[in-house]
Amino acid sequence: MGTEHSKNEERRSMVFLRKGPKLPAWEDALLAGREPKSLLKRGLRYVSLSLIMKGMTSTPDFLWGLHEVQKLNLSRNQLVVIPPSLGKLDRLVVLNLGGNCLKCLPKEIGLLRNLKVLFVNMNCLKEVPAELSLCRKLEVLSLSHNCISQLPLSFTELTNLRKLNLSNNRFVQIPLCIFALRSLDFLHLGSNKLENIAESIQYLVNLQIFIVENNNIRSLPRSLCYISTLELLNADYNAIQTLPDDLYLLHRLRRIAWNPMDKGLHIAHNPLSRPLPEVVEGGLDVLFNYLRDKKEHN
Repeated sequence: MGTEHSKNEERRSMVFLRKGPKLPAWEDALLAGREPKSLLKRGLRYVSLSLIMKGMTSTPDFLWGLHEVQKLNLSRNQLVVIPPSLGKLDRLVVLNLGGNCLKCLPKEIGLLRNLKVLFVNMNCLKEVPAELSLCRKLEVLSLSHNCISQLPLSFTELTNLRKLNLSNNRFVQIPLCIFALRSLDFLHLGSNKLENIAESIQYLVNLQIFIVENNNIRSLPRSLCYISTLELLNADYNAIQTLPDDLYLLHRLRRIAWNPMDKGLHIAHNPLSRPLPEVVEGGLDVLFNYLRDKKEHN
């Protein structure tokens, strides 16, 4: 009887264990006595490690000993702090910290001299460390959906930066350092608190996509019309009443665009003064002809 009772208890225990919460892959590996390096995946381009959606509130200590890793994904956890040990992973090329609870980045991020892509979107950052500018190979940077209102002046040194996403932050004006980033071809400043666009925007001579939707911008600067590379200009949902006469110089804008994904000129949901609303309805060619004629008669 006693033996049968013990067996039943053991069965119930086994069922309970099977139904218990599943351990994250990295914890499971370590408890099984496996070498942490076994978690690395060796692809054609990068040695990568993904710890996405593991419910982590802190980073595992073994991580900082994986010096081989080049692509690290720690996104969609509940990380509050990234320790200074991050600087030990100096072979990192791609780092994704998006979707966490980070309030700051360690200054040691500047030791990642091979870093080309950095995502820190959807966190709680209020500032960005000046040391990030030491990552001179950086090409793609997303800081969207944070609480940032300014950038370090040292960002002028990120001369290889091509794509910068600062949307959904607290910028009242475009940081001056951005105008020095001549390699930028994509700049997203949507959903901030911008009231104007400085004439210095013309220095971004390679800009192809410029998004400033959902701000408080009252007018577009004339100098914007001299960026001949522009293929998408999204100024939807602002306070724009007039358009610069030289807008027709942007010959790579192919249409008045209504779909957010389309290239072209986005100018919907602005209090345009008459007759601009009717002219815009006629399409881009009609708008450009109107502005050209208006300039010639002024």
